[in-house]
Formats: sequence, C-alpha cells, structure tokens
Amino acid sequence: MKRRTLLGGTVAVAMLGLTSGAVAQQPPIKIGMSMAQTGGLAGGGKASLLGIEVWRDDVNAKGGLLGRKVELVVYDDKSSASETPAIYSKLLDVDKVDILFAPYATVPTAPLMPLVKQRGMLLMGNFSFQVNSKVGHDMWFNNAPWGPADSWASSFLDLGQKAGGKTIALLAADQEFAQNLAKTAREVATRLGMKIVFDQAYPPSTVEFSGILRALKAAKPDIVYVASYPPDSAGILRGVNEIGIGDSVKLFGGGMVGLQFGAVMENLGSLLNGVVNYNTWLPEPKMYNEGTKAFFETYTKRAVEAKVDPLGYYLAPYGYANGQMIEQAIKAVGSLDQKALAKYLRENTHKTIVGSITFAADGEWKESGVVQAQFRGIADKNIEQFRSPGKQVILFPEKLKSGDLISPFEAARK
Repeated sequence: MKRRTLLGGTVAVAMLGLTSGAVAQQPPIKIGMSMAQTGGLAGGGKASLLGIEVWRDDVNAKGGLLGRKVELVVYDDKSSASETPAIYSKLLDVDKVDILFAPYATVPTAPLMPLVKQRGMLLMGNFSFQVNSKVGHDMWFNNAPWGPADSWASSFLDLGQKAGGKTIALLAADQEFAQNLAKTAREVATRLGMKIVFDQAYPPSTVEFSGILRALKAAKPDIVYVASYPPDSAGILRGVNEIGIGDSVKLFGGGMVGLQFGAVMENLGSLLNGVVNYNTWLPEPKMYNEGTKAFFETYTKRAVEAKVDPLGYYLAPYGYANGQMIEQAIKAVGSLDQKALAKYLRENTHKTIVGSITFAADGEWKESGVVQAQFRGIADKNIEQFRSPGKQVILFPEKLKSGDLISPFEAARK
C-alpha cells in the first residue's frame, strides 16, 4: 500500500500569511480515504480526488478548520474490494485520521461498511449505491444524488413508458452495484406493469457481447436497461453498433457507468448518440449553483496538469461537495465529535456547488438529484464538444429539463 499525504494547501496558506498563528501550531485535521488510482475505476477515482483536493486547498486558503489546516491521507485501493478493509483499518489505527471519506464506487465501499459502523465512525460516501441498505449505519452520508433506491430506475422507465414502452430487457454485470440496479429495475418494471422479456447477468470480465446482444435483440424489447461498469459499457455500445439492437427499442441505456467520463466519451464518440443514461452534473444552464463556475475554472486547469478527466462533470464537483458538507458540519459543531457531526449532517440542509443537499434517514439524498440525459449530435474524437450545452439533453427531472426524448433508439442514433 502506497500512501499519499497531500499537503498542497500549505503553500496557499503561507502566501496568505496564515501560518504564523494557530494554524501553524496545531496538528492538521486528517481526512483519510482510499481512492482508485489504478484499475478499472481509476478514471473516476482520480477526478473525484482532484475535486476533493480543490476543496482542501480552498478551505486551507481560508485558514483551515478549527484553526487547523486540512490534510488528506490517501491510498490507492487499485479498484479492488479486497483492498479497502485493510486500508481503512490502517487509516484508523496507524494514521489516526479524524474523518473518513469513502472510496469511489459501490464495490470498494461495500466491504468496509461493517468496519466503520463497528468503530463508530462517520463516513462520507462517494458515489456508492445502496451499500448501507443492509448495514444500517446511522453515520453514513452519500454525496451521490441517487436519492431513494428506486429513483434511478423509475426515472428511466418512466421515460420509456411515456414513449410507449411495455416490455423491458435487463442486461447487468454480475457484481454488487449492477445487481442492485437490476433489482430495483425489476421492481419498478413490475410496479409499472411492464413485462420483462429478457434478463441476463454477465461476468464482469466479459469483453465480447455479440452473442448476448443477439439474444436480447431476438426478444424484441421496447426498453433496454443496462447496468454496467466502464469497460463493459464501452464493449456493449460497440456490440450494439456492430449488430444493431432492433427497431422495437424505444429507449436504450439507463445505468451505464463510464459514459460520464471524458476519455470514454471521446473514445466512443458518435456511438453515444441516442443513448439515454443517468448522470449527475452536466453543463446545461439550470445546473449551475453558487460556486460551480469557479470550481470548474480551477478544476479544468488542474486536470490538464494532473492528466485526469478534463471534463470532470460526473464526480469532481461532488467530491468538492463532500468537503463543503463536512466543512459546514465541523464549523457548526465546533469539534470533530463523530456523533455530533453526524447529527448535524442528518438534521440540516447543506448548500454546495451541486445544489442543496438534505439527507434521509438511510444517509442517501432525501430528494433524488439524478438526471436522465440523451446524447445528441456527438461527433467522433472531439472532447471539447461536451463542454457545450445541448450535447447531453436533460430529459429528467422536469425542473432541469432541457429537451424532449427522441425515440425510437435507432432514429435517435442518426
């Protein structure tokens, strides 16, 4: 395990002449986490960490918290669930961190939930899905905008139903995140009276999808709901491009991770056209809040230098928001008492660059902030196009809507 102790804020603090007082005399507040820097989740992990680093530098430039600067203690979990329990034990027992941030994604987070509950630690979640549903830790707060468990699938299937969809095909990776999504999609489809005509899980290591897609196409579904991680998301779209998906499909996409990352989007290019997929932040006019524009000005410059996702829409602002929320809690409570911080986070609304966040009892957003957006007019090999509004048209929610669904899927691909 390689440790990265990140003290970038020190320079900014010194420039402001703040190190002569209490900030320089007190030990730093340590925020510990693992973050994928290698492996399949590295693209998202690096962008997420940069977002948190931008917050750290901003808060240190303002004098830190409780008169102490903020230090990040970060280990590479290699995108592996088997790494995280040992890393978080080390963060608590050896590094003696004060606050825990979760790693990026569901799979690396799930196995450490029993540990943080047992140790009575607050955990700021980082884009996991339903990892607390069975553990029931009352000090878990997820920065991801998923909200109620079924909101992700229900927002997608509602679009499909309004487009005339009555049957659904499910295609999901055989791992915890994707299976959680597929489970809620089945439940929502049943509630909406839709018939499931195809339902298949595939091993996460799958790279060839032509056989699966031919079988799916033969089922002639109206709606295709896919729950996948970045490598398989790309493989599935390439398969669809090669063999087609059939004229019956009115809506395709749903839960495909990776279609939010700059490098993946640039690489897939026009293959994205027509896909309707979940997302978080997009450069549509209604998605800007106080501080959003300033954040992306800083992030964009540093992302080039750090060679991470140059867009950073998906995760980076939510990493910054995690910092803003713990910053507000520490300032309000005036200490690092875990129970007091959790109580504050649970009982208040928090203003962030991704909007106001209020938590439900399970630590997820009380109101879903997920958007469903359709790729439109995407050209090949041009990442700069994604900085403009209109390339990912928001279909849901109504308050953020920037256009109407183009259906069927084959027509939307043109």
